[in-house]
Amino acid sequence: MLALAGCKINIGLQVVNKRADGYHNIETVMYPVPWYDVVEINEAAQLPNQLFSFTQNVACVISGLAFNGNITDNLCYKAYQLLAKNYSLPPVVIHLHKCLPNGAGLGGGSSDGAQTLMLLNKLFALKLSNIELKQYAAKLGSDCRFFIDNLPALATEKGEILKPINLALTGMHITLIKPDVSVNTAKAYAQITPGGSANLFHHINNPINTWQKHISNDFEIYAMKQYPIIAEIKTQLYKAGCVYASMSGSGSCVYGISSKPIEISIENTIQFSSILK
Repeated sequence: MLALAGCKINIGLQVVNKRADGYHNIETVMYPVPWYDVVEINEAAQLPNQLFSFTQNVACVISGLAFNGNITDNLCYKAYQLLAKNYSLPPVVIHLHKCLPNGAGLGGGSSDGAQTLMLLNKLFALKLSNIELKQYAAKLGSDCRFFIDNLPALATEKGEILKPINLALTGMHITLIKPDVSVNTAKAYAQITPGGSANLFHHINNPINTWQKHISNDFEIYAMKQYPIIAEIKTQLYKAGCVYASMSGSGSCVYGISSKPIEISIENTIQFSSILK
């Protein structure tokens, strides 16, 4: 059984305050983008007689872009183990084909984990509702809940409290550019002084040509200081005709939204463009 695992952009990201548990409360809008990883899950017993390396009933095969880390750190693996605590799941082989770059602020890993939960639910007829799937997804990571419904939402607290919003960018063009650098999220948070609510919900409902003045990402200042290429990409996106451009999440991918396709040539980057749905 196979599924496409899309990504998201953050439109605005305000760090509101630091929580007693050491995390931060944030305010951001998440919007789905049709750039995908591919997740395929098969019951091991149903596959032809092949040799796989299993860890706690899971064999992970990863292709496409390189995955840096242990298999046990992968959210697809963690999603299986999370459900296996409550359900008797047979051994499976998970094939993850990575197209979404790591360390981009696009939630690719979170999306992979969420799709794994949904695929296992279908494959083994667990009959979990979306509400129940979101509860499991929240245990995987703050962004994972978003990808269960995969609809525009205002995210608050640690990013796991989602309020659906009526934001339609349908027909707009999006260009995403990921430079060959990664921003350390923990270090980025350490450099930010929480500044209270940015009233993002109010500004997101205004015309997109007003967003540049009122909607910003708190992580950009730190990220651009560490990696000037991020600032350069944002500048080039505006020069090319984007009506709004920003870094997504804690970086390092930068996106631009425009009314028509744009072309930018920047060395040592991964680029993707599409029409928003």
